[in-house]
Amino acid sequence: MLERLQVFEDRYEELSQKLCDPAVTGEPSLYAQTMKDYRAVEPIALKFREYKAALSASDEARELLSESGLDREMKEMIEEELADLAQSCERLSEELRLLLLPKDPNDDRNVIVEIRGGAGGEEAALFAAVLFRMYSMYAVKRGYKSEVMGASETELGGYKEISFMITGEGAYSRLKYESGVHRVQRVPETETQGRIHTSTVTVAVLPEAEEVEVEIDPAELRIDTFRSSGAGGQHINKTESAIRITHIPTGLVVECQDERSQYKNKDKAMKVLRSRLLEAERRRQQEEVSQQRHSQVGTGDRSERIRTYNFPQGRVTDHRIGLTLYKIDDILNGDLDDIIDALITADRSAQLEGGEQL
Repeated sequence: MLERLQVFEDRYEELSQKLCDPAVTGEPSLYAQTMKDYRAVEPIALKFREYKAALSASDEARELLSESGLDREMKEMIEEELADLAQSCERLSEELRLLLLPKDPNDDRNVIVEIRGGAGGEEAALFAAVLFRMYSMYAVKRGYKSEVMGASETELGGYKEISFMITGEGAYSRLKYESGVHRVQRVPETETQGRIHTSTVTVAVLPEAEEVEVEIDPAELRIDTFRSSGAGGQHINKTESAIRITHIPTGLVVECQDERSQYKNKDKAMKVLRSRLLEAERRRQQEEVSQQRHSQVGTGDRSERIRTYNFPQGRVTDHRIGLTLYKIDDILNGDLDDIIDALITADRSAQLEGGEQL
């Protein structure tokens, strides 16, 4: 393990020198790639240096403790320092093991989030709108950008379904844990008797697929145009700018009507289609090798009930890790980091079981 860490430190030094090389700084694409590589190894290299410094300090303290002629007070001081250094070494060792875990290749990608109302009719559609707002506000807090790709709105302002893209560094690494069934328990806006109802909404988080990753034969597509429907002002129902794309081999259907331009709607629909096809291929490969999903806390099973939002008690419970937080308003206003950080920690801990020791 130490030899492996030394490779990272050597690579860090090499990249540091390259970033000062005019031949690199003068080529934007080369500089960008070098900086990307540098940022990837920097956390491991710096943490390794910190770990080595702690080990060296421990050796020096032990050597000092072995010397003769030390009074009792000095020995106690050195022994206390050794105890602190031992704790530091253990902590740094654990942090290094976490940093060395295999990285999900999709973590740095943008994501397409699809939200669909499930059981509960109009109440489920209304809560789909609440979740869309929650993720949109979370994107703002993280410095991400969001863009609606397509939506089917209900008369009361809910969504039968809505898909949107969130763009930003590490978007998938944060949001991938949101895939699954979200359950809400509350008195519906449509309920006059004050009874608590339970409804469900399904969330799917797809890493954005590049064109080169998913080959789509135009001959396998059926593209239909139609007039937009729903809220949208005078433009709605005036022109046939909405697009419906059907991927004939799989039966996947994607619709987009948010833009006035037929071309822009088609471009958005193709992005969603590519991401769905990439996700379908990923699932097929996993089933073929009969392996568990990457994350043992769950990152993408749309049939898995992952979270409950209980309005009367003001609580949100994530069932995968048994986490309950009594701040439902904050969470629905985009304050998701406490939940996501806990999920990431649980995921990494699960991966670390049986891992290599320093």
